[in-house]
Amino acid sequence: MLTKTDNPPLVFPMPEPPAVGEVVEAAPGILWARIPLPFRLNHINVYLIDDGAGWALLDTGIDNDATRAIWHTLTAGPLAGRPLTRLIVTHFHPDHIGLAGWLCERHGLPLLTSQTSYLTCANISLSPGALDAKPYRDFYLRHGLDAATTQRVATQGHGYLKMVSGLPPTFQRLVAGDTLDIGGRRFEVLTGNGHAPEQVMLYCAADNIFLAADQVLARITPNISVWAVDPDGDPLGLYLRSLQELREEIPADALVLPGHQLPFRGLYTRSAELIAHHEMRCAAIAGACRAAPRSAAELVPVLFSRTLDPHQMSFAFSEVQAHINYMLRRGELAWLEDADAIERVVATQ
Repeated sequence: MLTKTDNPPLVFPMPEPPAVGEVVEAAPGILWARIPLPFRLNHINVYLIDDGAGWALLDTGIDNDATRAIWHTLTAGPLAGRPLTRLIVTHFHPDHIGLAGWLCERHGLPLLTSQTSYLTCANISLSPGALDAKPYRDFYLRHGLDAATTQRVATQGHGYLKMVSGLPPTFQRLVAGDTLDIGGRRFEVLTGNGHAPEQVMLYCAADNIFLAADQVLARITPNISVWAVDPDGDPLGLYLRSLQELREEIPADALVLPGHQLPFRGLYTRSAELIAHHEMRCAAIAGACRAAPRSAAELVPVLFSRTLDPHQMSFAFSEVQAHINYMLRRGELAWLEDADAIERVVATQ
């Protein structure tokens, strides 16, 4: 197990992000742009990799008028004179894939992503109303959310998933172990799970640059959620496993270019901090469940003390469920179905 004391503090080579509509060089041949988001996490980082005649783009921002306007500004301004050559999408979340269809059609780009990312996004895009369907509502109700909160989460909390332009009808599949030649440089394709299934990451060994997507962020923890379509899944277990695997695949001093916040060095340190963070959350849940049986909804305030809007509640509830499922698999919790049909857990230790 990684420990925080094994590793040095994080180092931030670029203390300030680029202004909206501008780019900065994050590393030789890699430009960094920042796209605003209308959420608490108010931005996404996108990267442009020198691809010879133009730029290979990594991720897009959500589909809304403001983001399209920023891309007009970028392509007419700092990127003018060199076209976009291809679009690489790391995972299916709308802040990363939202404008894929629009950009691919506008610039004639091929889309490269994992099969899971493409098919998951296509499924949501083709059936956005399914997010409000009875199985999703029952998932929230069964785990203790009241009817009014369930209504708000099902109708408002999932709205961001619909901020996606229509996907291109075809894509090029990226699989862990592949290599991509981008502008004469070799990038290894890695995938990780937990935050998003089969999330794509890229590593250039020659330059020791790791494009980490949302798997490792410098100051916040990526959301790890259980969703109604896979109610017994263990995304937290998969995420912690992925962090351990990165230690075996990426050097400690790699420059990490993440999907949010600032680029940094200190991958092992940050991975240890993330593991410790989730262990602390598990300990908090265990303590609460020693006092009394708790539903997922009753455990949300244990991990999230602030007031949550519907969008934040959908993430918070599903992240609590991820910790519950992880602890159930480790034998630290057990189900206890009460007379009111709400599923609750009790501590076993």
